[in-house]
Amino acid sequence: MTDASDTHVPPRRSSLRGGAILALEFLLVAAALVVVGYGVVRLRLVVIPVIVAVFLAAFLAPVAGVLHARGVPRPVATVLSMLAALLLVGGTTALLAPTVIDELSTVGDRLQEGIDEISVFLASGPLGLEGVDVQGAIERASASLQENRQQITRGVVTGALLLVELVTGLLLSLVLLFFFVNDGEGIWRWFVRQFPARRREGVDEVGRRGWQIIGGYLRGVAIIALVDATLIGLALVILGVPLVLPLVVLTFLGAFFPLVGAALAGFVAAAVTLVTVGPVAALIVVVVILVVQEIEGDVLYPLVVGKAINLHPVAILLLLTTGGVLAGIIGALFAIPLGAVAWEVVKYLR
Repeated sequence: MTDASDTHVPPRRSSLRGGAILALEFLLVAAALVVVGYGVVRLRLVVIPVIVAVFLAAFLAPVAGVLHARGVPRPVATVLSMLAALLLVGGTTALLAPTVIDELSTVGDRLQEGIDEISVFLASGPLGLEGVDVQGAIERASASLQENRQQITRGVVTGALLLVELVTGLLLSLVLLFFFVNDGEGIWRWFVRQFPARRREGVDEVGRRGWQIIGGYLRGVAIIALVDATLIGLALVILGVPLVLPLVVLTFLGAFFPLVGAALAGFVAAAVTLVTVGPVAALIVVVVILVVQEIEGDVLYPLVVGKAINLHPVAILLLLTTGGVLAGIIGALFAIPLGAVAWEVVKYLR
């Protein structure tokens, strides 16, 4: 008979074994993500429209569900919800276009004045940068553009090809979106039935949890984006900054790219304020943006998004970077919720 003490695993060895297993699991997940990412890049014309359609369905399915509950046939409710979304996007574009065109002339008139003010501020302000020639830097940049016209032309051709790919993907996304909103439950049940009977319950549970994560994340970020755009837009209006509506829309969209989008939108808003109103107003805009981001990070994000995902900020940054490298803007946009869903799958497998 073997004594119990002979089979006892020392705590240190047990912890090392647990750490090794955890590290191996992490490496396997990382390898799987790399393989999936490579597949997404190679099949992006198919994979990205599917992902876009799934995320849009998370927005529109509740709307179609409300209409269907009130007696509207499901296909009609789906079409109405999609038309409402298209009208919202089209209406926003129609509202922005005339405003941008009208205010661009004003910005052009004030641009030179702003450059002169910046030059004076840099020379006589606290920085004391008398040798800085802002106008000369702009002229050198313009000359550089002229010298690289051929490269720019090649870039335009590449952009045209990407535009064709974008339109194709958009059409595919719209078709898939209709089916996902109209019969998403039926599609999911069919998908679950493809697994062995003993796995179906677990697959169904993880899938529904993933769907909750995606919907909760998107709705939460939309609320945060609305708050950010409202507060920053109000500050821009008070300061008399032109192009307020485009900047507000940029701020709203930037909120869907945590850590990166807000910084980029804030930089653009501060730059426009700097060249059109002045350095003091630009400094005020920067302060307002920092305060809003602090409120977002400490209050809003944990409250409305934290329940949907449970990822460390470092993981969020790595997901954004990886998504951007693999699939550009689309990859960065969807990286966080997809990462949260992947982590939910890992927890289930463990």
